[in-house]
Amino acid sequence: MKFPRPYLFGVFILAPALPLVAAESTKKAEATRPAIVPYAQILGPIRLYTGDAPGALGQRPQDIPTLTPFLVAPEKRTGATMLILPGGGYGGLAEHEGTGYAEWFAARGITAYVLKYRLGSNGYRHPTMLNDAARALRMLRAFAKRDGLDPARIGVIGSSAGGHLAATLVTHFDPARPEGPSLDPTDPIDAESSRPDLGVLCYPVISFVEFTHTGSRKNLLGENPPARLVQNLSNETQVTPETSPCFLWHTSEDKSVPVENSLLFASALRKAGVPCSLHIYEKGAHGLGFGSATKPAPPWADQLLYWFKERKFLL
Repeated sequence: MKFPRPYLFGVFILAPALPLVAAESTKKAEATRPAIVPYAQILGPIRLYTGDAPGALGQRPQDIPTLTPFLVAPEKRTGATMLILPGGGYGGLAEHEGTGYAEWFAARGITAYVLKYRLGSNGYRHPTMLNDAARALRMLRAFAKRDGLDPARIGVIGSSAGGHLAATLVTHFDPARPEGPSLDPTDPIDAESSRPDLGVLCYPVISFVEFTHTGSRKNLLGENPPARLVQNLSNETQVTPETSPCFLWHTSEDKSVPVENSLLFASALRKAGVPCSLHIYEKGAHGLGFGSATKPAPPWADQLLYWFKERKFLL
């Protein structure tokens, strides 16, 4: 089964199958356009919210968080689902860390959804990004129940700043925690858990202190964030025994996001007794994803599949 490939325009992902509505659309177009609902199985962006997203700054495409599905033929489905958070310094979304990952997962029987979360470059700050990610995870759990997939095998993968967002989700999924996601008790989707069953962190931004990526911190928290916010979003300090099991990989040569980010998080996971698989490679620049002919990536993908089987994520 082949589905439309999404495209990257500027800093937001769009798919041609279902255009998002702008305020200037004509009345005629509004009358003929089918309603966009967040839970229908549609081939194109699925809106996270039926109306304006909480805290929306407008009705532009970049103000509307969406999911793009990469579905699997029923006979090839493994029952597992992955939520994909592309990197881009909280200022953009990298297609190779979104679409590229989704196609790879789908080819292996893992249903995948790419999240277009709102960005600092468009005026958003924490907790908007975490709220978008938590909402998406809850929706995927509801989708799994609807579609005959396993609601107890919902993972999240993020790269670079997307890795920070994934690390924030695996540590801050509980709305009762400081800086946790918001929750609408009247919304049935929000009755689902936003805790990922596992997390995959690719060369992630973790700390906002000594080894931080300053661009990601600025886009997420602003110019002069309070010390409390910096501490609570430095995810190596936020690990608890309830944090999701994680797979991490990084390269020692990474000059954009120092490898210490992954080392700090893995150390915190071990101290909390959380299962962790850490892979540090000597060679490779930042942002490799699956690599290319001229910039090959380490064999992390094969080791990820092995870990998935270890964790019974793939049965």
